[in-house]
Amino acid sequence: MVLDRLSFSSSLPGTRRLSRLAYFLSASLIMCFAACGAALSDAAQVVGPNACAECHKQETEAWKTTHHFKTFRDLPRNGEAKKIADKMGVRRIKSEGLCVTCHFTVQQKDDGKEPVAGISCESCHSAGKDWIKVHSSYSGKTAKTETKAEAAARWKLADSKGMIRTSAIYQLAKNCYGCHVVPQEELVNKGGHRAGSAFDLVSWSQGEVRHNTWYSKGKENAAANTTRRRMLYLVGLGVELETSLRGVAKATVRKPYAFFMAQRVDRVRKQLAAAAKAAPNVPEIAKLVEYAHSASLKLNNERLLTAAADSVSKLLTGLTEKYDGSTMAGLDALIPGPEKYVGTVRQPSATN
Repeated sequence: MVLDRLSFSSSLPGTRRLSRLAYFLSASLIMCFAACGAALSDAAQVVGPNACAECHKQETEAWKTTHHFKTFRDLPRNGEAKKIADKMGVRRIKSEGLCVTCHFTVQQKDDGKEPVAGISCESCHSAGKDWIKVHSSYSGKTAKTETKAEAAARWKLADSKGMIRTSAIYQLAKNCYGCHVVPQEELVNKGGHRAGSAFDLVSWSQGEVRHNTWYSKGKENAAANTTRRRMLYLVGLGVELETSLRGVAKATVRKPYAFFMAQRVDRVRKQLAAAAKAAPNVPEIAKLVEYAHSASLKLNNERLLTAAADSVSKLLTGLTEKYDGSTMAGLDALIPGPEKYVGTVRQPSATN
C-alpha cells in the first residue's frame, strides 16, 4: 500500500481537520507520548518542578498558565480522555502506565511512583537529579565571581549529565515533536487518540509556553531573536520530518494512523522544498529534501524509512553545530510571525 500516491481524505475516521487553536485547546490529549516517556523513564531521577521553582520563579509562574501545567488536573476529568482510556483498557488515567508515562511528570516516592505534575520542566530539559545542582552551583562561587572558563566547564558537565539546555535546539525539538506527534499506532486506531497536533516549533515555542525571563531577571518574557527563530524553524521542520518518517515506518495497517503519519511527511516535504529554494546557501536543506524522498511512504518499509530518519537525525545534529541562523535570512518570509503564536504569552508584572 503506497501512501505516497493516496489523497488524504478528511472523511477518514479521526482525520477531521482542526484549526491550530483547536488543537491547542485539546492539547492535554495529544502531549507527550514518546519524548516525555523517554526523558522521564527513570522516576528516581526526577526532582520535580518545585526544585526548579526555587530559582526559576518567573519561569514557573509562566508554566502555571499553560496547558502543560493544567493537564495534571484536567486530564483525568476530560470526557474524551476517559473514552480513549476505556477503549485502551486503562482504568485509572493517573496511575496506569499508558497515560501516566505520556501526560504526567512521575517521581519516585517511598511508597512507589507518583505523578507530581503535568508536563513540566524535566519533560523538556530531562530528569534533573544528576545535573540540577551542577548547573546552579556557579562552580562553588557566585554569579559575579565565577570566571567564564569555570562557567563553560560547569555547563559542559551539566550537559554530560543529561541536561538539555535552550541552546540544544535539536534535542528540545525532539522532545516537542515526540510529544506532539503520537508514535503509537494502536492508541490512534483503536483508542481514537489524535495522531498529533498541528505543531510547528516557532509558533508554539513562542506562544504560551514561552518563559524567556532568566536573563532579564524576570523583567520581560522576550521572544526569540531573529537568528534563533530561523534555527527553530529549520530544525523544527527537520525533526517533523524525522519523527513522521519513523511514524510511517512503524505503521502496520491501512488505517488512520498510517495516513496521518504519511500526511505529515508529505506536508513537510513541501515546506522543506520551499526552504531549500529560499536559502540555497544552506545546502543541508536540499539534503533534507533528498532524504525526505529517499524512502517510499508505504507499509512494510520500515528498514528504508528508518534509515532515512536516521540520516535526517545525523544531518540535523551537524547542522546545529555548524549554523547559528545568521546566514539564513532567506527563511524569514516562511517563518510564522507573532500573529501565529499559539496561546497568550505571560509577561511579568512591573512589581515582579
